[in-house]
Amino acid sequence: MIKALIFDFDGLIMDTESPEVDGWKAIYAEYGQEFPLQVWVSKVVGATAANFDPAAHLAALTGQALDQAELHQRARLYRLQEQSKLTALPGVVDYVKGARRLGLRLAVASSSSRAWVHEYLRQLGLFADFDVIVCREDVSHVKPDPELYQKAVEALHLPKPALLAFEDSPNGVLAALGAGLRVVAVPNPITAHGRIEGASLLLRSLADMPLEDLLAQFA
Repeated sequence: MIKALIFDFDGLIMDTESPEVDGWKAIYAEYGQEFPLQVWVSKVVGATAANFDPAAHLAALTGQALDQAELHQRARLYRLQEQSKLTALPGVVDYVKGARRLGLRLAVASSSSRAWVHEYLRQLGLFADFDVIVCREDVSHVKPDPELYQKAVEALHLPKPALLAFEDSPNGVLAALGAGLRVVAVPNPITAHGRIEGASLLLRSLADMPLEDLLAQFA
C-alpha cells in the first residue's frame, strides 16, 4: 500500500521550465538562432543549469563577443516575471489535498535551491502540506543522481514499496529509479521533447487520473 508521495518541483508541481525556455528562445531568435531544446532537456531539466550555458553557446554559434552576463540577466528577469504569475499545474492541488485527506505523507525532492522551492510552494499555498522537502543544499549530487530521493526516503522513514515518485523529466525519472522507487511520469510541454524510460505509469497530466484510481493501480 502506498503511504507517501514524493514530488519533483520544477515542471511537475509548477511549470517554471517553460518561462526559462521561452526567454532563451526569444534571445536566440534575436540573433537568428534556434534554441537547442533537446540539449536543454537532456542536460539541464531535472538536473542543474551548470550543465549547459545558453549564453556561451549562443556566442559560439554567432561568433560574436556577446555580453553573456547581460543575456543571463535578461533571461532571468523574464523568467521571474512570468513565474510570479504561475499557478500549480493541472491536478496538482487535487493530488496534494487528496493525499492529505487519505492520510498519506508528502515530500518534495528537487534539484533546485531550498529558497526557490519554498518561495514557489508558498506562492501556490502548498508549503504547509509537505512533510519533507529535500533540495540541492541537502546533497552532494543532484539529479540524475539518486541522492535527493535517497534523502527523501530516509526522512520519510517508510519502506520503498510504500513510496511513489512523480517526475516530469528523463533526469528525474532516472534519479527516482536509481533510488529504487516506482515512478509516475508526467511530462510538461518542455520535457515532452525528451525520452522518458522506466516509469511505471505515464500521464499527460495529473488531472487525467484521480489520485484514488492511481493508487489502486499500485496497491
